[in-house]
Amino acid sequence: MDNSSIEDTLDAVLAEFRIGSGRPETGLEVDDPALLQLRKSCRMLETVRSLQKQNGYYTVIIEASFASIERSIQFYLRENGYIRDGEFVDHRKVYELGENAALYGTDFKEKLVQLWENNRSRTYYREGVGTEENARLMVDLAEQIHRHILQLASRSHECICSGD
Repeated sequence: MDNSSIEDTLDAVLAEFRIGSGRPETGLEVDDPALLQLRKSCRMLETVRSLQKQNGYYTVIIEASFASIERSIQFYLRENGYIRDGEFVDHRKVYELGENAALYGTDFKEKLVQLWENNRSRTYYREGVGTEENARLMVDLAEQIHRHILQLASRSHECICSGD
């Protein structure tokens, strides 16, 4: 791919991410890093709800549901000082910090980690195939976690989900 139009496109993508000359996504133009995570979770939930109306996008629905769960948890963690601005936190650490922040207990955290380790990567890398029921249940889980965290944080008014 070196020295081809693909490399030119890659350079253009890198430049755009660096300078960000395009119009920002509506609803995400906030200065608060915690609130940004909440609203990213909202956008992912809106996307999965839209995809559920179509048939067969189960892998994308499952992936976005996992991402929504993590963004919701990250919102709470940032909001309460468990993650600092600019700090990178991987998937497992998000779930561990959620336990430290008393969002849930050890058993629940272990189930989340197990779900992520055994199913997200398996479905994502096509070693396993998502089903309609997997997708439906993942959306339900993501929505419930999102609503629970909004209640705990008393920030429902900041949510931009149309379904909440």
